[in-house]
Amino acid sequence: TEVALMFFKLSTIVLSLMIMLSVQAFADQVGKEKELVITWRRLVDQKNQTCPRCSETGGEVEQAVKKIQRAFQHLGVVVKFRSEKISQEEFNKAPLASNRITINGKSLEEWLGGSSGQSPCCASCGDNDCRTVKVDGQEYEAVPERLIIKAALLALSGLF
Repeated sequence: TEVALMFFKLSTIVLSLMIMLSVQAFADQVGKEKELVITWRRLVDQKNQTCPRCSETGGEVEQAVKKIQRAFQHLGVVVKFRSEKISQEEFNKAPLASNRITINGKSLEEWLGGSSGQSPCCASCGDNDCRTVKVDGQEYEAVPERLIIKAALLALSGLF
């Protein structure tokens, strides 16, 4: 019992030290500006048009980014949004690079524990299959706002 009591006291001290160090590390980070970069890449043709799948994702990304920016500003996190165009030539070489969302360089599906897939799209995409996102057993052709927000929250946790 003395060994058990000594082990308990030692465990309590170690746990207390770990909590103090964690609190101090968090306090050191408060007030320092953090950055979250959300990048969306998609095919854009010669007429500056994109396919319906990418267009729908674009609307979802814009809504999500606005909400994320409002919510994260109070935490000292600057949210930057980059919309990148992929030419038809680039798309033909790597069609799954289109309709891809990354947060701080890591793909949305990585943040969410999902994977990417592919499926036929439309005339703009030709014979190429386009990117899909699979999360929790569901496959999405257009990425919904809620998945973007969820991935951003996971990325946020890594900033502190």
